[in-house]
Amino acid sequence: MTLTSINPASGDTLATYPEMALGEATQAVEKSDRAFSKWRESSFQIRSDALKRAAQKLRSRIEEFAKLMTLEMGKPITQSRAEIEKCAWLCDYFAENGQDFLKSELVKTDAQKSFIAYEPLGVILAIMPWNFPFWQAFRAAVPALMAGNTMVLKHASNVPGCALAIEKVFGEAGFPEGVFQTLLIPSSSALSLIESPLIKGVTLTGSTGAGRAVGAKAGQFLKKCVLELGGSDPYVILEDADLTQAASISMMSRLLNSGQSCIAAKRFIVLEGQKKRFEDLCIEEMKKAVIGDPLQESTTMGPLARQDLAETLHHQVSQSLEKGAICLWKGSIPEGNGAFYPPTILTQVKKGMPAYDEELFGPVAAIIVVKDEQEAIHVANDTSYGLGAAVFTRDIKRGEHIAQTRLNAGSCFVNGLVRSDPRLPFGGVKESGFGRELSHIGIKEFVNCKTVYVK
Repeated sequence: MTLTSINPASGDTLATYPEMALGEATQAVEKSDRAFSKWRESSFQIRSDALKRAAQKLRSRIEEFAKLMTLEMGKPITQSRAEIEKCAWLCDYFAENGQDFLKSELVKTDAQKSFIAYEPLGVILAIMPWNFPFWQAFRAAVPALMAGNTMVLKHASNVPGCALAIEKVFGEAGFPEGVFQTLLIPSSSALSLIESPLIKGVTLTGSTGAGRAVGAKAGQFLKKCVLELGGSDPYVILEDADLTQAASISMMSRLLNSGQSCIAAKRFIVLEGQKKRFEDLCIEEMKKAVIGDPLQESTTMGPLARQDLAETLHHQVSQSLEKGAICLWKGSIPEGNGAFYPPTILTQVKKGMPAYDEELFGPVAAIIVVKDEQEAIHVANDTSYGLGAAVFTRDIKRGEHIAQTRLNAGSCFVNGLVRSDPRLPFGGVKESGFGRELSHIGIKEFVNCKTVYVK
């Protein structure tokens, strides 16, 4: 069996890669376990230096890696460069802060000495998606490796070139052989690997369906897991919001990565009195999108990652229109090659429509009209997801209160674009998953928080 990398902008085959048999993948896990026995004993300084070298490798080859990403999944080249730079920042951040995050914590008890120690678990299996091919994998790997774990990566089948390039970065940065390995395996093999007693934890970024399958298997075999799943992020635009700012930020979020982001803005909740003005502003922002060859510097929106994704998205749009939604802008698959889908705005979106109830993984904005703040908050939380949310208001205290206490999501922003940051924990609630990545919280997901008590 082989994995085929296809350019979604043209439909051309880029390369084919041999798929690993389950037995070969199992041997790789055994190799990772052997590497763990030594890596766990390495000093924080050794791990930190290796991460800093990884950051240097990323920056020195930014054009190479950005082009590879753009060719394999269609991300505009300027966004691909930004993704590589963000991965380098992540490496630097944990290189500089990881030791402090994991230092033992003294706790006063009746013992002579008692403290909490943070010890690595072992081999972590990472199952990662295609939409941010470098960032998602580095986001999982960097804290885990800094903590002294080793990792095997099962990446999405349409970005095998990126998966192998990531392994090469860690190898060239001086991480010992076996500490980080890419496994070109199908999803069925990844589920089988969870059963291995050598796998001590599983981290998945992907769909809610994938999360259910991985979570069930991890639970069956009592493996710690972190699940970062889908999202249908609401952006609440209150009556005192700066509508020009809100529309600009909202559409920027909706179109980033051609709309293919779990944490992108997807549902826009606006009060009746602002509906027409907000719609007009959103259309103006959508018109600014430059759609085309993602390798061109001027392109701001490329194709979706696969043709079937464009077809699925269009089906959701069509069903929403059949149920009474109104299309304000675009909303049809263009002719020609490539998995392109235009920036699209739907309004009069209501409960029972795919645009309200489901995650639209592409450049489609769903505008929902409400009568007041109370209804706006209800609609924002009326979803099975809970990854991110934002509120727009000129009253900062009001916005902070709503973000902290009334919006039910893992990341809530006021007057800003919801995004991940190495300094802050990242993850969701409800069907958006559980556990956290990044920050001092994320690095402790795959460690043994060990009590040591000296009488």
